[in-house]
Amino acid sequence: MASFPDSVNENDIGKAKFIGELLVPVAPFDQKSGREAWTVAFAPNGSYFAWSQGHRIVRLIPWAKCLKNFSTGHGGEGTNASSPRHLSRQNSEGGQVIPMASEPREHTIDCGDIVWGLAFGSSVPEMQSRCVNIEWHRFKFGQDQLLLATGLNNGRIKIWDVYTGKLLLNLMDHTDVVRDLTFAPDGSLMLVSASRDKTLRVWDLKDDGNMVKVLRGHQNWVYCSAFSPDSSILCSVGAGKAVFLWNMDKYTLIRKLEGHHNDVVSCEFSPDGAMLATASYDTRVIVWDHHKATILLELGHLFPPPSPIFAGGANDRWVRSVSFCPDGRHIASITDDRLVRFWSIEERAPQAIASLSNGLSCAFSAEGSVLAAGTRDGGVHFWECPRSIASLQHMCRMALRRVMTTQQVEALAIPTPLRDYLTYKVI
Repeated sequence: MASFPDSVNENDIGKAKFIGELLVPVAPFDQKSGREAWTVAFAPNGSYFAWSQGHRIVRLIPWAKCLKNFSTGHGGEGTNASSPRHLSRQNSEGGQVIPMASEPREHTIDCGDIVWGLAFGSSVPEMQSRCVNIEWHRFKFGQDQLLLATGLNNGRIKIWDVYTGKLLLNLMDHTDVVRDLTFAPDGSLMLVSASRDKTLRVWDLKDDGNMVKVLRGHQNWVYCSAFSPDSSILCSVGAGKAVFLWNMDKYTLIRKLEGHHNDVVSCEFSPDGAMLATASYDTRVIVWDHHKATILLELGHLFPPPSPIFAGGANDRWVRSVSFCPDGRHIASITDDRLVRFWSIEERAPQAIASLSNGLSCAFSAEGSVLAAGTRDGGVHFWECPRSIASLQHMCRMALRRVMTTQQVEALAIPTPLRDYLTYKVI
């Protein structure tokens, strides 16, 4: 069994550039369990990086400070993150604007229990609460509001003000571990939590954190969920090969995607919303056209590919996490074979690899230039994403697919090769 197909020479694959790491001090009698960095996350505006470093602790670090310490020279991304115009804060209780210092502050947050899920949420004032009958709210979230949601081992969800480190809300309804959290990208502060209690719950933070809906359908643990870029569709994945798609306007199940042979543990949509990547213990990442429920690409991590029976059992190639790069052209995966892989959607072999022991989670920075990966020892490692200039064709395709489904593209009176390119049948 090999990590790459026979047609690929591992020595010919590029090595991703390692740029730095954030390590956790180890106490003399520290136990290994409870130290895992189950989640890493970047703020949507690129201002902060957060990770669960184990033992109830979440660290919030200004991303520009990280880049400066790593001396990577990503001046553009760092400059945007530390720009003072992004750092005025709307007080969530009083409404007045509080000026911030020229540098955002670092915070260490004790969440009171093991942290499994993390998610940043930013507010857009024009996006009102869906509970339109209530005129008074305890929290008045402003334009510059940035929140961090943490999902805990005891089933609770805590909401924090990123700029102050203050606890704002404590959401209690799950009966088991909150494994994952995701905010709607539209600035509505709608939060979805995925839990081992086999449910997903929808919370409206602009309505003071009231629970809007319980999404039922999973027969086993729910590991992860992700919104489409337009916030209209939610994907949830879990044990028992489950990949579910939900209509988030009606809170109804759209369809199930069939193709994995083992638990599905991670998912993310492409930036244009045309594709969906799911990672599974069956050693594969599948890239779907979720509009048509068809498989566009399979990214294998074990060769020859295991039979469904073997893929459904234990092996040393479990894929732990997958992340779509904001450029829409690259995917990263974390696997138990101690490798991080950077894939191009144009190829079936990795474009670059890096060594990582005990990797658990990964996420791209807001600009897509850096990948962060969390490990079982609570540390985080960072690499540069492979860079290349996107073609004008690809940029036009992404712009079109942000507003058109596959069915709408197929209805256009255009030549078949162009239709296949726009629907990613020809990458």
